Amino acid sequence: MLEPSSSGAAVRDARDVDMSAVAEIYAHHVLSGCASFEEVPPSVEEMTARRGGVLKLGAPYLVAELDGRVAGFAYANTYRARPAYRHTIEDSVYVAHDALGRGVGGALLAELIRRCEEGPWRQMIAVIGDSANTGSIAVHRKLGFEMTGTFRAVGFKFGRWVDSVLMQRALGDGDATLPRIDG
Repeated sequence: MLEPSSSGAAVRDARDVDMSAVAEIYAHHVLSGCASFEEVPPSVEEMTARRGGVLKLGAPYLVAELDGRVAGFAYANTYRARPAYRHTIEDSVYVAHDALGRGVGGALLAELIRRCEEGPWRQMIAVIGDSANTGSIAVHRKLGFEMTGTFRAVGFKFGRWVDSVLMQRALGDGDATLPRIDG
């Protein structure tokens, strides 16, 4: 049985069977919002392949169930490919448009942080599409992220320039200790 969060959303590992719902949620954000800078929604097969890459990294890929259906998803992935960034991970959180404001995003992000703290990562970066995305900024701030900057007008979508907001939080010991050496 899944343990619901205070929002009523039950967060669990995503399964193959969830990927059509995940693709549908993401497609809505691609086609109607600026949280994603993609302009064409990826197929279910592409979203499944992306999930495979996250899992190969050893990072979590989660879904939240609310009212008996998948109402959001979240995952962590490599922040940058170069080796010196290997202790830093980037989060992504998307909530179904009809579940916004119901605590789903916070439940997903809280569990994502918890799971990532169990791994080798020491910093989590949020790259939030659109400085007007106040809901995502607020959820990240509530869960310990600090504003680190804004890239102004780096995207162009729906006929307007779009910012990327950068936020960051330490995971576990953060930079207070050296990372463990895997042999």
